[in-house]
Amino acid sequence: MRAEIVAIGTELLLGQIVDTNSTWMAEQLAAAGIDCQFQTRVGDNLERIAEALEIALDRSEAVITCGGLGPTQDDITREAIAVVMGVPLRRDPDLLAKVEAIFAERGREMSPTNARQADLPVGAIAIEQRRGTAPGLICPIGEKVVYALPGVPDELREMVRRAVLPDLTARSGERAVIVSRTLRTWGLGESKLAEIVAPRLDSLDGLGRGAPTIAFLASGIEGIKVRVTVKAPDAEAARAALDVEEKALRELLGTVVFGVDDETMEHAVGEHLLARKLTLAIAESFTGGLIASRVVALPGASGWLRGAVVAYASDVKHTVLAVPEGPVVTAEAAASMADGARRLLGADVGLATTGVAGPDEQEGLAPGTAFAGIALPGSEPVGVALRLSGGRDRIRQIGSISALDELRRRLLALG
Repeated sequence: MRAEIVAIGTELLLGQIVDTNSTWMAEQLAAAGIDCQFQTRVGDNLERIAEALEIALDRSEAVITCGGLGPTQDDITREAIAVVMGVPLRRDPDLLAKVEAIFAERGREMSPTNARQADLPVGAIAIEQRRGTAPGLICPIGEKVVYALPGVPDELREMVRRAVLPDLTARSGERAVIVSRTLRTWGLGESKLAEIVAPRLDSLDGLGRGAPTIAFLASGIEGIKVRVTVKAPDAEAARAALDVEEKALRELLGTVVFGVDDETMEHAVGEHLLARKLTLAIAESFTGGLIASRVVALPGASGWLRGAVVAYASDVKHTVLAVPEGPVVTAEAAASMADGARRLLGADVGLATTGVAGPDEQEGLAPGTAFAGIALPGSEPVGVALRLSGGRDRIRQIGSISALDELRRRLLALG
């Protein structure tokens, strides 16, 4: 069973409203094991809506529309479906009575235009409205089906759960789930990741239809995500298949994988610190508190974070963190900042950043020149050069996660 989503409304095309309905429905279809290979947005135009429906029906067994079922003149989804079905609209007296009752219960006078919500294409079945006034529709077209739902999110979601998914599952004759797991990586570009993963992709291609799929998702300052998707008879089988793929990918990618799904870089650092019963102190210069902000947003950070110092001015680095006099955008200064923060705040581990965010040079160094300082128990503090590029904000953001990643890798090396 393949389903397609058609979101209707000129406001969607103009960018005045974000289409959250399609995203939510796609998640529900995946959880029910129903493939959704296309999503379409179309404005409030009868001919174009009908065309979108015909295209969708040509490549999918089920089409779910959202929007265009209200009482106004631009709500023409019913009319478009009737055109595609090749049937007229007829006003259902029982449905009209229910719409009238809804207004009466609310103590409101019903406008004559609201009667349009009782119009059904001949052969369609109404989905009872329990939260608003516009009923949904189930419209069989040969062996295929169109579901028409209101655009109001809570009304749509209630109908999807109560009526659409059960009907789709019954029509498909198959019970399955489609589940994804995302490995989060840092340090390699998309093309390099694809090159490393290529052997696994080749082996999956050999399994044919129904094999797990792997996709790469560039996520800006949060790195590259490697998403694995499987279709299985039930959630337990899906988890088992995802476990196999995750293990294979981790063996290929190694330490560039720092988390799964919603796990952030700071989460990974926190887990390593907790496992080793270590605490952290942070000293920031060009990142200006971004690292500390990321860390304190993490639930449970109080269990391992001692505190942070934003030592932006050079003299603060010297007086507060005891950095030796001299240039402050160096590996040595970064190491000294990390050690100073650790001693000042009574922590086991120190992490520091110093660099040039731009737009101007500093100490004769170009924007993007930056260093992370790391101080670990039982070893000398070290400074590591960071490779940063872009504008001021990007340099600061990438610098923050890069510094955290350097700390993560060194914690991993502790065993």
